[in-house]
Parts: sequence; C-alpha cells; structure tokens
Amino acid sequence: MDSMIGHSHLFQPLTLKSVTLRNRIGVSPMCQYSSEDGVATDWHLVHLGARAAGGAALVIAEATAVSPEGRITPGDAGIWAEKHIEPIARINRFIKQQGAVPGIQIAHAGRKASAARPWEGGAHLPDNAGGWPTLAPSPLPFGDTLTKVPRQMAEADIRRVQQDFVSAAKRALAAGCEWLEIHSAHGYLSHEFLSPLSNHRTDHYGGSFENRIRFLLETSRAIRAVWPERLPLAVRLSCTDWVPEGWDIDQSVELTRCLKAEGVDLIDCSSGGLVPDARIPVGPSYQVPFAERIRRESGIATAAVGSITAPAQADEIVRNGRADLVLLARELLRDPYWPVRAARALGQEAAVSPPVQYGRAW
Repeated sequence: MDSMIGHSHLFQPLTLKSVTLRNRIGVSPMCQYSSEDGVATDWHLVHLGARAAGGAALVIAEATAVSPEGRITPGDAGIWAEKHIEPIARINRFIKQQGAVPGIQIAHAGRKASAARPWEGGAHLPDNAGGWPTLAPSPLPFGDTLTKVPRQMAEADIRRVQQDFVSAAKRALAAGCEWLEIHSAHGYLSHEFLSPLSNHRTDHYGGSFENRIRFLLETSRAIRAVWPERLPLAVRLSCTDWVPEGWDIDQSVELTRCLKAEGVDLIDCSSGGLVPDARIPVGPSYQVPFAERIRRESGIATAAVGSITAPAQADEIVRNGRADLVLLARELLRDPYWPVRAARALGQEAAVSPPVQYGRAW
C-alpha cells in the first residue's frame, strides 16, 4: 500500500468538455421522495449541499421527472414546469459555492410510475387514491407489488415524451445545471424500450436491437441539440438485466458506441431493475466490470457505481483505468465527508479540505 501513496488517481481532476471536476468522486442520483408537486425543498438543499461541502466533485440530483406521469411516486422531484427551475437553481448556486459541479438526472418511470413512497410500502397506487395511469412500450406490468398494466405508447406518446425530455433539458440549463444525465436504467421507461423482456412491440420501436435502441438514440439526439456542446451529457444504463434473454452487456457495448456518435460523453454503468425476480450477485465493485468493458471497447468515458465504499477500492478503479469516475450513493449518505476521509487514507490530504467553518473539528 505504501508504494501507492502519492500515486492516487482518485483525487486527480477530470475534464469533460468545458467542465472540470476537482476529483473523481461524484454523488450518485438518489431519490428522496420529498418533493411537493415536483418542487425541490429545503431537504434537497441540505441533502445535496452537504455532499458538495463534503468534498465530492460532482453532485447529481435525483431522478427528476420530465412529466407528472413520469414520477415514480407523488413525492418525486420534477422538472416539467417553470416553477421547478428556481428551487433547483438555489441548490445549484450553493453546490457551486462549495467548489462542486451541479448535475441532474432527468427521467420517466414508465410502468414503474404511480407507486407509493418506499416507506409507505412502494406498491402501485390506485388511480382513485393518489395514483395515475401508466404507460410503457408494451402493456406488460412490472410484477410483484407493481401490478398496474401500462397503456402501450402510440407514436404520438413517444414524440410527446421525447419533447418532455427536451423541455426538461432546457429547464435544467436555466437552473444552472452543468452536467445532464438521461436515466435509461433500473426498469424505467427508456430501459423498458431497450429490453426484449419489456418491449414486445412490432413497429420500428421494437423487435430488433436497432429498433429497441431507437427511443434512446432519438431522445439523446434531441437533447444534445438543445444541451450546449460545452457541457457534458451522460446516460445511465442498466448494463444487464441479470436475466437470460434480457438486455445484456454485449448489447450495452454496441449501444454505447451509438450513443457516443450522438454526442453522449459518459456512460453511468449500473444494472438490473427491469424485473422483480432477477438474481443479482451484489458484492463490492460488482458492477465495475461493466464500466471497464464499455470504456475499453466503446472508447467512451464511464462512471462506476454500486457497493463502492472503501477509499482504496475507489482509487483502484480509477487508477487502473476501469472507470473515469466513481459515483457513491449509500456511502455518502452514511458520511457526507467521505471524500475528506478518503483523501487522508490515500495520503492526499491537500487534495480536499473540509469547509473552513469546520476547520477546528479536523
């Protein structure tokens, strides 16, 4: 270990387009289910602001719905209306004051929408009890407690949702976001188009690989046309469904080559979430091989996520070229100052400091 001290790459800056991250640690988007009609609250300011003050380089706001129908729960964050802009802008101003880059993930939940908050059971809500009708590529329910049968999207629905994503990107820019991520993972709408398990369409949005990726490619292209070229555009993918005959890493590699051609700058490599009975081999760094392979074979920057908790573990991922960035979730909930602790553990104390207001405590 001593031979590696001083050679840590976790605390080297990363530049994508005109944005430079002060290190390779980012806050993964984490739903808080604490918005009011989609509007960010003081909870979000404190939650996201604390991680920026704690030394993370990139702070990505949670999955933020591009339309009311696209929310997972009634408490989801939203960016479908002008009223959503200023509360996000307030948070972003604070994040920037702490030296971090503010990002946002824009999303549509598809057939997993209209659910109760996790601490309220997480099951689908009836339409007459706070829920709403759902839509998806095909009229196939998710299963388990998410039993609603979604309405199959007509082409007019596809165009409308794609325009919702474009409008959301414009609002994100107006709110001062400098990093935009399209959510195409975890069984939500865009992922539902990708996987043959959830997409049984017979038109040009279903069937072949080229047809199943069409929704995401068109959406990425339309967003890139309004999202400034100087700012990074990322896509979160579930790189495998962990189910035979489902979406897998081979298809993800092919897709990411296509996304790179559409102007996507980074792939956030997650997995699973499409079906309730997938057998996922969760363990330390279990998704890192996806980020490593996509980075190597598609020639695009990647972010690694999932059970990354130890400083040396995160450092190894970046130092060995397995990913360009590590995004932490639960570990940063447990300790917003994980980057400060990691810098000390890796002999990089000068790379990140606690806020001056807290200096006496360190």
